[in-house]
Amino acid sequence: MSQDTRWYVVHTYSGYENKVKANIEKIIENRNMHDQIHEVIVPLHDVTEEKNGKRKTVQRKVFPGYVLCKMIMNDDTWYVVRNTRGVTGFVGPGSKPVPLTEEEIKNMGIDMSSVSIGVEIGEVIKVTSGPFEGSVGGVTEIHEHKHTVIVQLSIFGRETPVELDYTQIEKM
Repeated sequence: MSQDTRWYVVHTYSGYENKVKANIEKIIENRNMHDQIHEVIVPLHDVTEEKNGKRKTVQRKVFPGYVLCKMIMNDDTWYVVRNTRGVTGFVGPGSKPVPLTEEEIKNMGIDMSSVSIGVEIGEVIKVTSGPFEGSVGGVTEIHEHKHTVIVQLSIFGRETPVELDYTQIEKM
């Protein structure tokens, strides 16, 4: 089975979206599954409502009854998510979860740049923004769930580990 991280849509009981998100995140923490289930989101958008003649902006769920999970689909992750309280199942035919396409993800406004950076531990990268812009160093750690990498940079003649966001680096 491929170790492919994709976005999946999880169907929940109406009104349980945030509870399901919290429950899945707790399970990820307890079972140390950060490397398999990377992100759980309940997409929100701002809506202006008028109540008693006053306008106010409130956040509403973009997809009531659904939670998005960025994960590697395997028997363990399927079981964990499927058996989380409040989850009724994955979106897809029968019991087979179908990942979202890149186009669907873009249309939802999810930032695709965070999906994969295409660098591996030991590779040399260049810093493209921030205080270390222009510096070059080797990747020593990759934290996918935080979208960061640890890079060894030479600062004042010393090798120093620096945490950088995916958006701040590029492959050499």
